[in-house]
Amino acid sequence: MTHYRQVGDVPPKRHTQFRDQAGSLRYEELMGEEGFSSDSSLLYHRGVPSAIVASAVWQLPDLATTANHPLKPRHLRLHDLVADNEWKTLDPVTGRRLVLGNADVRLSYVVAGQASSLYRNAVGDECVFVEAGAGVVETVFGALAYGGGDYVLVPRATTHRWLPESGQGPTRAYAIEANSHIAPPRRYLSRYGQLLEHAPYCERDLHGSGEPLLVDGTDVEVLVKHRGNGPSGLVGTRLTYATHPFDVVGWDGCAYPYTFNVADFEPITGRVHQPPPVHQVFEAANFVVCNFCPRTVDYHPLAVPVPYFHSNVDSDEVMFYVDGDYEARKGSGIDKGSISLHPGGYAHGPQASAIKASLGADYFDELAVMVDTFRPLELGEGGLACEDDAYAWTWAADLS
Repeated sequence: MTHYRQVGDVPPKRHTQFRDQAGSLRYEELMGEEGFSSDSSLLYHRGVPSAIVASAVWQLPDLATTANHPLKPRHLRLHDLVADNEWKTLDPVTGRRLVLGNADVRLSYVVAGQASSLYRNAVGDECVFVEAGAGVVETVFGALAYGGGDYVLVPRATTHRWLPESGQGPTRAYAIEANSHIAPPRRYLSRYGQLLEHAPYCERDLHGSGEPLLVDGTDVEVLVKHRGNGPSGLVGTRLTYATHPFDVVGWDGCAYPYTFNVADFEPITGRVHQPPPVHQVFEAANFVVCNFCPRTVDYHPLAVPVPYFHSNVDSDEVMFYVDGDYEARKGSGIDKGSISLHPGGYAHGPQASAIKASLGADYFDELAVMVDTFRPLELGEGGLACEDDAYAWTWAADLS
């Protein structure tokens, strides 16, 4: 994120001596993207951020994938993945079930009630959509409160942990893990990085930490996901640090975690049906993230409010149905907690009966998160475990 922020104590000049009141030197760490050529932040530690005392293997959850072959659309019921009380033993990091994935992105789902270990994704940025629940994400940049409807954006290699709040029910989270960086779409930004007037949100809607989070400790373990020869090219390591990573007294820069609530997205509407890019909220290498929010729909007197049939000639389309009544999918079995996968090479659109039922509508009360990928998606073990095998044939059944 190119919006500059400063939190806590930093020296007046970067890369100069910075000492505490007792004269002890603070240790400066640069977290920078794209080899010193893009956004960065400077963090000031009480301890040495490189001091590790142990390294061991962390066995990652099952990340194997199965090709969508023979080609067909899919319906996955995510709410079927976790048994009634199983969430009480799971955490939002290690409890994730891989639903769909390719070489650019992994889409996982988790229902959790336990605090996670300290965790660092060294492969890419994470964009985690909170379907329900509340809690705090503690990071080296400070703490972020989260709740239902929040996107939690965590930059690559940021040490953090999830702390679901007891009494708020489980944290239900849809994790979008990139192999790249995730940012606002470039067309929303000025050449200097400010969100422009036509963007559907602005810097006021992005919430970062307001103060440092200082935690003491020794021999502190961090789970690190990084590149290797495992499934999807990923492996895990348990790094043990001599001092606690949350020892940052201050930081400044343009790379940091933040939250954005979907309720702060301002839908773009028109007289006739608008194409999916008007719903875009983030972009990354070879995929985009969109959200379909409650909104006034097309107001031409002959408008057809639901989408027209379309062929994804360059991408796979994944829709996670979060809330409301999604008009275009009525009669297909899609419900809250569903995912639909409409792959490239397949023309898809609304049920025929849904087209007729939508005529004359002036408002859609629906909330969904869409990910479009420009490489084919494969099914993870979680996706295979919750598939509705009848979905692919629902358009034909709707005609009978």
